[in-house]
Amino acid sequence: MHMRTRLSLWTQRFSRGQTRGSAPTARRIVGWTAVVLSTAVTCFWAFWGIIENFHEGWYFESWLANVGLMLTQYLSPMLLFMGITLIAIYRPRIGAGLTVILALFTAWFFNALTNTIVLLLIVPLVGLGLLYWYGRALPRRSAAALVVGLPLITLAVAGFEPTVRVSQRIDDGNRGARLVQGNGKALIWAPAGPGWPRTGTDWYEARQVCDHLNEDGLTIAPTSRSIWRLPAVEEAVRSMARHGRNSGGEWDVELHETSYETSPDKESPLWDSHSQVIYWWTSTGAVAATDVDDDRAYIIAYDGKVWPRLKTLRQDYLGFRCVKEP
Repeated sequence: MHMRTRLSLWTQRFSRGQTRGSAPTARRIVGWTAVVLSTAVTCFWAFWGIIENFHEGWYFESWLANVGLMLTQYLSPMLLFMGITLIAIYRPRIGAGLTVILALFTAWFFNALTNTIVLLLIVPLVGLGLLYWYGRALPRRSAAALVVGLPLITLAVAGFEPTVRVSQRIDDGNRGARLVQGNGKALIWAPAGPGWPRTGTDWYEARQVCDHLNEDGLTIAPTSRSIWRLPAVEEAVRSMARHGRNSGGEWDVELHETSYETSPDKESPLWDSHSQVIYWWTSTGAVAATDVDDDRAYIIAYDGKVWPRLKTLRQDYLGFRCVKEP
């Protein structure tokens, strides 16, 4: 009778999903829902981080410095979310608390509680924390494998092409004035210095520097010289190159779009591969409807893409390079 009683109790507990190492079905579903959502977020940050790392990062000459920047700036959101998720899998209550703390940190980081931030960031993070508080993702090893494995696969797949592209960049180290010709254009591009700085500035300052640049492109005159200028967007597009060959760029004036025979890259003779600057100002005003917008101008990236931006925009990665006629 004693053995029958124990077996009966054990059977009842098992049917309710309450044996050791188990949990009710509802809690397991909630736990796995939280893990799947967290994995999706982690994969997003893995994709975004590795793409941005090789787009605007990876410009130091030191390999260690590049890896350090990648881990601390571009992959840190992925690593942070992955770490919190792993803690939540093995210690649900602690993980839930960390998720809520992350929501509070997000509110502090953006220094605002706008409707967009609340709805898109704060509420989802708090909701995720509640899912972890109640749910149990079992078996834990499978959940941990998912939240680690899938983002790493995303990282490898998304990072393959940019890794190969960056490793094949050509940089001859010549930062002097360069005559770049081809595709119907011939321009002299300013040497490194005030006409080709390694830091960013707004459109107004860029235009003024070019206008006051002396003949050698290395010094600034106190008055206007009108020798150098910002390149027009069409000139910049037609001058883009990759591996020493012109990319065959075309600027569609009506559609305001670019097309290239070969995608350009951050290489000599136009770009400094070891500069943080990845966008240049052009002299072409952005078009709103049928009128020229006096407040915006087109910028061009090293990969040839063109966007309109406010002329007052000042970013470390948005610079310029003056040009003049041969």
